[in-house]
Order: sequence, then C-alpha cells, then structure tokens
Amino acid sequence: MTGGAHDGHGYDDHGHHGHHGRGHGGPGFEGPGYTGSGYGGHGQQGPGYPAPQDGEQAYGYGGHGQQGPGHPAPQDGEQAYGYGDGYAYAYEQPVQPVRPLQPGHLVHPGEPGPAYTYERGDAFAAPEPYPAPHDDPYTAHPVTGGHEAHEGPAPRVRPAAAAPSGPSGGPRTRHALRKDPRAHWAMLCLILLVAATALVFAGYGRHDIAATGAPQAHCPTAPETRGEGPVVQVDRNGIVRSATPPDGTVALTYDGGPSPEWTPRLLDVLAAGHAKATFFLTGSEAAAHPDLVRRIVTEGHELGSHTYTDIDLAQVSATRADLELSFAQNALAASTGLGTRLLRLPHTTGLATLCEGQWEAGQRAARAGYVLVASDGKSVLQLTGSPQAVDETGELLARAGGTTRHTSVGEALGLTDTTYHVSTLAEWKGAAFVQAQNGSRAFADAMNWLLVVAGVITAVRLVLLLGVARVHVRRTRSRRRRGAPRLPPVTEPVSILVPAYNEEAGIEATVRSLLASTYEEIQVVVIDDGSSDRTFEIAESIDDPRVMVVRQPNAGKAAALNTGLAWAHHDVIVMIDGDTVFEPDAVRRLVQPLADPRVGAVSGNTKVGNRQGVLGRWQHLEYVIGFNLDRRMYDVLECMPTVPGAIGAFRRDALAGVGGVSEDTLAEDTDLTMALCRAGWRVVYEESAIAWTEAPATVRQLWKQRYRWCYGTLQAMWKHRRAVVEGGQSGKLGRRGLLYLLLFQTVLPLLAPLVDVFAVYGLLFQEPGQALGVWLGFTAVQVGTAVYALRLDRERFEPIWTLPLQIVVYRQLMYLVVVQSVVTALLGSRLRWHRMQRTGTATETLDRTAAVEHSTAG
Repeated sequence: MTGGAHDGHGYDDHGHHGHHGRGHGGPGFEGPGYTGSGYGGHGQQGPGYPAPQDGEQAYGYGGHGQQGPGHPAPQDGEQAYGYGDGYAYAYEQPVQPVRPLQPGHLVHPGEPGPAYTYERGDAFAAPEPYPAPHDDPYTAHPVTGGHEAHEGPAPRVRPAAAAPSGPSGGPRTRHALRKDPRAHWAMLCLILLVAATALVFAGYGRHDIAATGAPQAHCPTAPETRGEGPVVQVDRNGIVRSATPPDGTVALTYDGGPSPEWTPRLLDVLAAGHAKATFFLTGSEAAAHPDLVRRIVTEGHELGSHTYTDIDLAQVSATRADLELSFAQNALAASTGLGTRLLRLPHTTGLATLCEGQWEAGQRAARAGYVLVASDGKSVLQLTGSPQAVDETGELLARAGGTTRHTSVGEALGLTDTTYHVSTLAEWKGAAFVQAQNGSRAFADAMNWLLVVAGVITAVRLVLLLGVARVHVRRTRSRRRRGAPRLPPVTEPVSILVPAYNEEAGIEATVRSLLASTYEEIQVVVIDDGSSDRTFEIAESIDDPRVMVVRQPNAGKAAALNTGLAWAHHDVIVMIDGDTVFEPDAVRRLVQPLADPRVGAVSGNTKVGNRQGVLGRWQHLEYVIGFNLDRRMYDVLECMPTVPGAIGAFRRDALAGVGGVSEDTLAEDTDLTMALCRAGWRVVYEESAIAWTEAPATVRQLWKQRYRWCYGTLQAMWKHRRAVVEGGQSGKLGRRGLLYLLLFQTVLPLLAPLVDVFAVYGLLFQEPGQALGVWLGFTAVQVGTAVYALRLDRERFEPIWTLPLQIVVYRQLMYLVVVQSVVTALLGSRLRWHRMQRTGTATETLDRTAAVEHSTAG
C-alpha cells in the first residue's frame, strides 16, 4: 500500500511491505484547478495528506502523488481512490468498508474483503471492485497475500476483478430473486372466464343471446282437451281441470315488467279504483327493479311468472324452459321472499289458440305445480304492460262503476296458495342470483362505456401522434433549410460503448460498422460481460487501434456500460447494443444535437434488420408506427422517456451528474433517460441517425424481450414517480411522458383483454354487422397511420398487408406481456435478465438493399 506511514512502516511501489524506517514526505503536484498531493511512491506521505491512523480506511495514492488533470482534489470527508498512474480522484458516494487496512499491514489470503491493486503497488480493501477513471490505462485485479504487484504498463485487454458474491456464491443483488409468477395466468383465465360469463348472463337477460323468434302465425293446435275455462291445472296423471271466475268478477292480468316507465302509474290507477290485479312479471326485469316488485306485493296485488326472459317455451328445450322458470322464481324470492304458482305462457292468449308445442310446454309446467292462466277476454282480461295499458285500465275502471269487481286471479277463483313464502336458503339463493344479474348488467354497461372511451382515447392518441409528427417534420426541415441559423457542428472525439454478452453472431459486424463511420475520431470500447461463447475472441481479433476490448465477469448490461464509461477517453459518449449495425453517417448525425448546451442525450432511429418473416414485419411496423412516431411526439413535448439502448448519444458530464447507468431496473435505458430529464437535461430525437438491430425471430424470444422491457419500464416509472409533482424539465417528463406511458402502455393494455372479450361477444351475439364495421373502421385508421409513418421514415409500404393480422394476433401478445409484467411487479418478484438468441441478421435488410442498388447500378 503506497502512501501510508505509521510507526515507521510503509509500502513500496511494488505492493509489498516497505523497509523499516521513518515515513517522509514526497513531492506534491501543484497546478491550476487542483492542489495538494497524494501519497508518495515509496510510502512517502504527500504534503497536505495526513497518514492513515489506526482504524481508518486507507487508500493508496499514486506513484508521485499527482492528481489527474480535470479531476478535483479530494476534500475533507470525501473518499479518494488512488490509481497506478499517480492520480487521486474524489468520489461522491462513500465506500462501505469490509475492513480497514492499517498502514504497515499486509493483505493476507482469507482476510475479509477483496483487495485490489492498480498495477503500481497501490492496494486497498473494498466490498466490490471499482473501475478505473476514464483516462487510467490500468485495470483492477485482486491482490493476494504476498503477491507483488508489477510495475509497467498494463496490456490493452485484461480480465477485470471478479464481482462480489452473495451468501450462496452468486452475484449480489439488491432484491431477492424469485421465480417468475405462473399462477396469475390461471387467474387471468379465470377473470376472462368470469367476464365472458357475466357478458353472456347479461346478454341472456336482455335477449341478446338465444332470443326466440315470434310464434308461428299458423300452427297445428293441440288435439288434447284443454278445458273450457281460462285457468288450467294438470295433475300428475295428465288430467286437465279448468276454472272460470264467477259472474260479476273480472281478473285483471298484466304481462311483463315491472318497469319504472309504467308500473308506478298503473299501481296508482288500481289503487284509485280500489282494484286488484295479477302481475305476470318477467324475471330479468323483476331482478332489475326489486322495489317495484315489493310495492306490488305491499299494495295487495298478486305475483305470477312470465318466465325469465319472456321467451316462447315452445321453441326451447325442456331443460331451458325449466331454467327460465327457475330463474324467474329466484328473482321473485330475492325481492319479496315469495314464490308463485301462477304462470302465463308468453306470446299466448286463449287456450283455444295454443299451438301444439305451447300446450306441451304448458303441460310440463302444470305437472310441476304451476297453474296456467290464459285469457278469455271476459272473466280474465289480459293486458300487456305498457303506458297504453295504464290508460286502458283507467277507462275500464271508470266504466265499470260498482257493478263489477276487478281483482286478482287467486281472489277471483278463491285460491289461497297462488303465492307462498320460500325458505331462507331459497331467499339467499335468489339474492345471490339477483346480485349476479345486476353485477353482470353493470359490467356489460361499463364495458360498453369502456369500449367507447377506449375508442375515443385511441383516436385522440392517433390524431395527437400524427399532428405532432407533422410539427416535428416541419421543425426538422426548417433547421435543414438553407440560410436557417445553425449551431456549430459537433466534431469532438466520441467514445462508443458496446456491451456484449454472447454476441458472437453479430459482434464483428457491429464493430466494423462503427469503424466504417464517417466521423473523424472515435474510440470503440467493447465490454465483454462474461460471455461463454467467442464474443471476446472475435472482438479482440479486430486489429484496429481505435478498438479497446474489456472483459469482466457477467454482471449485467448496466454494469458493463459503467465499466465502459470508466474506460472511455472522450466526453461525448455513444451507447449501442452488441447486435446493432450503424450506417456510416449515423455517429455524425447522432451527436449533432449535442451542439445545443441544453441537450444531454439524443435518441437515434432504430430499424429492424431481419424483417423477412411475418413476425419480423410485425415488429418492423411496431418500430415505425409505435416507437418512432412516439419519439417524434416526445421530442416536441420535451418529455422523452427512453433513449433506446441500440443507439443513443450522451454528454459525459450529464451521465456523471446522475451517477452513471443505474442497475436499479431492468430497463436501464429508460431509467437513465428519465434520470437525465429529472436532472434538467433535454433529450431529443434525431431521425436521420439510423441503426439496424436484430429483432427476436421467435415468439418465445419476443416474449422474453418485451417482458423485460415492460417490467423495466414499470420499475423506472415507479422510481421516477415524483417527477409528476416536480417542475421544469422533470415536470414535463412526469406530467406528459409518465402519464402517457401509464395510460397507453399500462392501463389500456391491461383492459384490452376485456375489451376483446366484449368485442367477440358483440360480434357473436349482438349486431355482427355493426361490430365488424367498427373493426374495419379502426383497421382503416391504423392502415392510414402506418402509411404516414412509413412515409416519414422513407420505408416501403409492402409490410402493410400484415397489419390487420397484427391487430388480431400480435397486439394480443403485447397486451399479455403487460399483464405479466404488472403482476410480476405487484408480487414484488425480481425478474431475471432475459437475453435473446442472436443469429447475426441485423444487416439482413441493409445487405439486401445494397445488393439491389448494386445490381441496379450494374
């Protein structure tokens, strides 16, 4: 350990125990912008830096105690780290020491905490390796007891120190890893099944499903004896008994309802005429208006059944007929605690006019205990519940005077058991049934409104996207117009970071596309994140002084980017994916917006390279219609939430201000972009900077990629949620970008499966022509949007033929990805890194286009 002197012991610059003697001060470095010195090269104490005391954490400082140009001297209370070139640097976040190293103390094997050297004998103990600063040509590696660090320049490529391990030996993480949830798929299926059942139940009660047609105008009448009176009973032996009210007595009967439109008025008229009546209620309406049913009973009137949905029992099976009668009884039991034995066969009048099928249905019901009530037009009057029936009843009672008694069927015939009290269990059953019906109707109504609202919001979004995209185009063209004021071009050197994990299929094409860049001065830093294939060897074999290859144990993309950032030489940073291929002018175009000092990051234009199959075409359309149109809108509204990992440019000082690339989320690009916005930087979109990426080639790979994207975006949204109440650039992100993401990328996709179920329900059970017309209209709007977006991106229109199928299939998959991600987030599970299997097809479209152009030129 250089730089320590205590009780006469120090460390020399080779990392081993120094000679016994008195520590003495070494030469310091004074210069503009920094003062003081680090510890000397042979255990010397630099001026202004006290020797570490017992119990203090000690850090070695470089060979001559000099501080790096442009880096401030460590202040009191800051943690400082020494590197082999003799420079000491201040870090904002303190170290969590594993154990302090004492001056004069050697590092021995087995002691807690790894120790690291920086090639000139400077060693310190820390819980994790720290990358060297960007202008340090040395990298860290562990020091073992008795190991002597070597002087001299390090090779250009050296494996980095092993990442710290957790209790089980694996990489240490902030959250416990859990298996991806699986039971929620059963829950989702159950929810959709319940939703479908509710829609079917509501549609059944409203005659949308399995409604019967009108009775036959001419039908064979029943050959059996049906009795002479309008009220009929049939015993178990099939013997028919009929009855007729006595002279001077008229039974008033009303079919259907109850309805708020006419039932209260009718009850008032009957009360004024001191008359009673029998109400043959439809079960679905009775369940919907239980207060009216209770009023009917309270005012002394009689209840009868008109089935549950007013269907012609002759047109349905015996099983469904039994369900209709049972459902109607449940509705009456729930509202009044009563059951009824009176039944009016829907769509019938007198017994003599019953068709054969209607009489058979009536017989089945009568043998089950029902009393069939028909009409003869004299002693039993039949009126259909309606406002017209109210007027007719008023006229009838006014004409009758006191000579005729108008009453119910039961009172007219002296029957005392036409209604009866049901058991408590039956009442509970009926209440549950009514609640289910009311809930299903409310759900169906809500789905109707949701469908309308979703359609309106989607239309507004499309109008917003197209309108703002037009504004973006005008702004872009005005900046390029000759004579328009322009900022000076950006020409300073650029460091390009290429994190790579098992990218042997495409890493060479990626690096060579960067080396073919028309930009004047670039540094390409390839960070091999512990690949198990030949990624490192392929990258290392590229013999170009502009390429630097760094290898580290697998720690994830964010950690790889931070390592690359530490090795980057320049202040303009470009970050790309290991499968991305840049066009020759992409780097130059990408960094030009950084001429504006307000801009901290730039998003490029990512295109799908492997777009030959249907899945590739779908993703190509998604990139063009969704991602790129969205980025134009974000650019205009100054609320860009994501600079894609495939192509983005950053200022080094902007990255340093937010602490580099955070490992808190799986969407490190979204997290970083939001952090930059909250720090006050503008993030813009440069459509002319084009990079080609390899999209997933299978549904399984697509699922994994989008699952990670969506889950990481949810993490980033939650992490930066306070932006909603903040001001400035952060507030624009929060109140525009985050709310847009919440509404269109979270809430609506969550509701989409329910909307789809409702759409299928409407197509099957409501008016299919109307549902089909709405879908065709929506598809036409989507096609128009796609044409405009493809035109803006100068793409061919050929993939549009796959768009209708994309709406039906692909988007459902994306909706389910959102469902999975939200459930994972709510359960608090930590998602593992999902990596796509590469095939090296990112240049497929680019190569094909070049071949076509070459053949055309030839």
